[in-house]
Amino acid sequence: MSYPTVTAAALTAPLTFAGIVEQLRDTFRAFPDCRKPGNNTRYTLEDAGLSAFSVFFMQCASFLEYQRRMVENQERSNAQTLFGVHAIPCDNQIRHLLDSVPPAAVAPAYRYLFNGLQQNGYLDTWRVHDYGYLLALDGTQHFSSSHIHCEQCLTKTHHNGTVTYSHQVLTPVLTAPDKPQVIPLPPEFISRQDGQTKQDCEINAAKRWLAQWGADYIPLGITFLGDDLYCHQPFCQAVLDAGAQFIFNCKPTSHTTSNSHFTTHCSISSA
Repeated sequence: MSYPTVTAAALTAPLTFAGIVEQLRDTFRAFPDCRKPGNNTRYTLEDAGLSAFSVFFMQCASFLEYQRRMVENQERSNAQTLFGVHAIPCDNQIRHLLDSVPPAAVAPAYRYLFNGLQQNGYLDTWRVHDYGYLLALDGTQHFSSSHIHCEQCLTKTHHNGTVTYSHQVLTPVLTAPDKPQVIPLPPEFISRQDGQTKQDCEINAAKRWLAQWGADYIPLGITFLGDDLYCHQPFCQAVLDAGAQFIFNCKPTSHTTSNSHFTTHCSISSA
């Protein structure tokens, strides 16, 4: 399924909160709706998406509940005036509506935000001399359970026979030495791919991200940052072939041959 792209007018417009909310509304409106027409379509996908966004924006888990009470008492809420939410769904309804939406459907919002930062000159302050932009790769776990699981879960079997189910995601970000913030780029979920029987892993997710998004960011001048997991020849070569540079951590314990050559070279040089 194809999703709407960011219009030329949106790319050149100043980056404002109202503009961000409108772009998010357009993105959420295009989400695939798996519900059957009927009484169960009281809440729109755009209201569900904007409601979820408002919780993260306000950094308050109880924000929507407070807004629902405001509607009951004052017939108006900040969710309506700030975020344009017409009807506020409950937490379970938001999960039910958004769980089936593929992550790729959110891509236009990422493009809009990144292009807005670039067009307005904000990204210039993130450029690092000789390295261009620093793009850090790292994976994180955002769900874990010994009971609740789905077909997309990663599994880990322990010595006592119990199984832990988890969801993980690769979260690329632009970073800079003097910046306390990072700029998030489109994530890549670490989950079993269609037609695959083996479990997915962080390095495979990084390869997919590089293939899907590399052409969007590497022309800007990208140096990839990563831990020891990424420091092996196939992925390093893939980064170089894509036209980027890399700075990856290389632990002596996992790269014994390289460490041996390096130690020998240092010994000869100091002799």
